[in-house]
Amino acid sequence: MEHRIDKIKKQLHSQSYKLTPQREATVRVLLENEEDHLSAEDVYLLVKEKAPEIGLATVYRTLELLSELKVVDKINFGDGVSRYDLRKEGAEHFHHHLVCIECGSVEEIDEDLLGDVEKIVETQWGFEVKDHRLTFHGICRVCQKQAVTTSSAKSNEE
Repeated sequence: MEHRIDKIKKQLHSQSYKLTPQREATVRVLLENEEDHLSAEDVYLLVKEKAPEIGLATVYRTLELLSELKVVDKINFGDGVSRYDLRKEGAEHFHHHLVCIECGSVEEIDEDLLGDVEKIVETQWGFEVKDHRLTFHGICRVCQKQAVTTSSAKSNEE
């Protein structure tokens, strides 16, 4: 974790920002909960456990700054809540997501699936792609299995 914090500190310094204790507490919470796609409120509640003096506005400002500097990506899975996702170390692009419309689970795809699509967009439309996001909405494996189990249980009852 210290290695990642040091890299983020360097990213901030390269843009003339400091890794203040408040920013560091926020970054640590994001690193400790990297798989969870936390909302600003979630981050705030976890930061508050470590540093009770930090206010919600400070956490919001920190998340916005980290988003502007591409340390984190601000994402919305269609539920109206902005969530924050640390950009993978060395990642050229934002990673992709699979969002289950049944249970709300979110799975990440680290592989960049859109390299060829970017080339087509750049060639055919003369558009210089800087980043992209891809989110698939569907039904996860667990919910599919539950649906099969439920429907076969109903069939056995009839």
